[in-house]
Formats: sequence, C-alpha cells, structure tokens
Amino acid sequence: MNMKTLTLMKSFLKQSVKLAALSALLIVPVLSAQSASAKPLGTRASYLGAGISTGVTNGGQTGDAATFGGNIQGRFAIPNTPISARGAILFSDETSAIMPIISYDVPITNKANAYVGAGYSFVEANGKPTPLGNKDSVVLTTGLEKEVTRNIMFYTDAKLGIKAYENSPASAVSFQAGAAYRF
Repeated sequence: MNMKTLTLMKSFLKQSVKLAALSALLIVPVLSAQSASAKPLGTRASYLGAGISTGVTNGGQTGDAATFGGNIQGRFAIPNTPISARGAILFSDETSAIMPIISYDVPITNKANAYVGAGYSFVEANGKPTPLGNKDSVVLTTGLEKEVTRNIMFYTDAKLGIKAYENSPASAVSFQAGAAYRF
C-alpha cells in the first residue's frame, strides 16, 4: 500500500467513527424519551422537503474537497410495510447528485422514525463536486425523521457514497438536515 492510500483509509475510518458516534448521539435521546410500556407507532407520513447538506470527506485529488450545499429530499411511505421509497438531490454550486433510495423504517416514538437505506447516486456532471463526492456510486444512508406539526416534518441523515470520487478509491460522507411538508 502506498502512503496516499493509507492516508485515505485512515481518513475514511475516522469519518466512519464520527458518523457512528453522531448517529448514536442523535438516536439515544429519542429512544430514552419513548414510553417503556407502549409500542411506538412512528410516522407513516410521506413528505417533500429541503435543507442543507455538507460533505465531510476529501477524495485526495484536486477538486475533491469537502463541499457545502443543499438538499431536496422526499419520502413515499409504502402502505402496510416498514419500507419507504425515498429520493434525494444533493447539490453544490457546480452540480448535483440525484439519488433514488429504498429504506427500512423503524418507529422510535409515536411520531418519529429511524431509517436505514440503500440506493444509487447519479452525479449530473462527473468530476464536479457535490456534498457526496464527484462520481456515480452506491449510497448507504441512515437518518431520523419526526413530525413536528400536522403538516411539518424535520429530517436529518448521513449518507455514505462508496468509492464516490473519480481517480480515487475514497468513499464520501455527507450530512443533511431539513424541514419538509407532509402530504
């Protein structure tokens, strides 16, 4: 292994540990707030929202720096299943990544879910930075969503783009947060 690959691997491991720690910090308060005697119902809301997105990794090449941008995300809850069809667009000032995702949703309170999912990221202009790398890749995601009023949802998630940089074996990590309109 060359030094550059070793450095990228160390960086990826550090980001993975940060992602796991952040996920634990987000989920523990929600889990501790739920009633011990009642099974939570979660939310079956479908929604469309927008917010911020920030990449926290670097692919090691020129133009691969972590990128700040925005996101548009949606969820369609598939009736009578814990499965949802999701869509996300992460964008920077140069291009965007479009992601169809399927998720498994777990109720954590009566109006909130945790979810894990997988999909694919299609970068509109390969080589141009998005918050989740600069080339097409497989995407894994984990997040939380909560109804805050009858029509308003909040969501936050982390996405991992596997080998999401051109000319690099590095994976990309991004964090998103936003508000959505429930329909």
